[in-house]
Amino acid sequence: MPSELRFGVVGAGQISRAACQEIHRHPEARVAAVADPNPQRLAELAASLGGARTFSDNEALLADPDLDAVFIATPNAFHAPLALRALRAGKHVLVEKPFATNALEAAVVVEQAKQAGKVLSVGMNQRFRPDSQRVRALVEAGELGRVYHAKAFWLRRAGIPKLGTWFSKKSLAGGGALYDIGVHLLDLALFVMGKFDPVSVSGHTYSTFGPRGIGEGSWGMSEVSHDEFDVDDGATALLRFDDGATLSLDVSWAIHQKDPDRMNVLIHGSDAGAGCYPGEIYRFGAERGTYQTSTLAETPLAYPHANRFHNFIGAVRGHEELCVSPEQALAVQRILDAIYESSRLGREVMLSQP
Repeated sequence: MPSELRFGVVGAGQISRAACQEIHRHPEARVAAVADPNPQRLAELAASLGGARTFSDNEALLADPDLDAVFIATPNAFHAPLALRALRAGKHVLVEKPFATNALEAAVVVEQAKQAGKVLSVGMNQRFRPDSQRVRALVEAGELGRVYHAKAFWLRRAGIPKLGTWFSKKSLAGGGALYDIGVHLLDLALFVMGKFDPVSVSGHTYSTFGPRGIGEGSWGMSEVSHDEFDVDDGATALLRFDDGATLSLDVSWAIHQKDPDRMNVLIHGSDAGAGCYPGEIYRFGAERGTYQTSTLAETPLAYPHANRFHNFIGAVRGHEELCVSPEQALAVQRILDAIYESSRLGREVMLSQP
């Protein structure tokens, strides 16, 4: 293996700009090439990296024999197809969330990674926050007792990505708020609970504000190309597990509420509860009638770098366990599929375990 891991980045949008800087902060990795059909975005990103090679065609980058790994940050519809081609080209692959636009195509990618013997992961960055890691450690150690319920929510008052871009077009995005921000809190809740195998899902999606052209936020560098809005701008779901535990999820790009932005993952256990934003633990005090809320003590972190790219690089180089496994990423995609199916059918969806 070379002394440094050479990355190719597919997509030169807003996510990629931050991603490239994170990769460069690792002493054993660098971004060697970037690809994007927009020449201005491509040139700006390459210049910020000190002159990385540029490709206007994704296939040419994937075929480059000098690259060891690829980070895919394109519109969602291209995540799985590009990941599949990158693996077939012998690259390790880190995909921006969501993994895919359906579980069938995600499963094909997972199988290809196994056959190719390459590292595959999805960049679920909320898992790596120190508070998220600490809450996970509390649950794993049994400090909360039996975890019977969790609440995950991310509610933006006005946070629809730039209207008229690929984010609001189902053929390119696959989904809306659920895929964009809901997946983060869903994944984090499952990770903290240590459960990725619900037996049933009941969900509903909404398109309330986007079709009326209201609720736009400031995110996005993509071009405005259409007037349609055919994705969800809000969603709710309830997951049930075979041990009786449940998980509720609420997400919105736009909603009428007092605060501009509300988010948390709350874990409810028989002995104590915990929150992830910020990291806190809640429990009855030693004296009758008292109650305690305290911040999480500084404890050793499983991933002290708190960085998805550094974890991926460490896994490729063989000195760190991969945090977001392909199997977990596939399980999350199956749950997302089930939420949309439940909304379409108007009833609970039972999940068969793989």
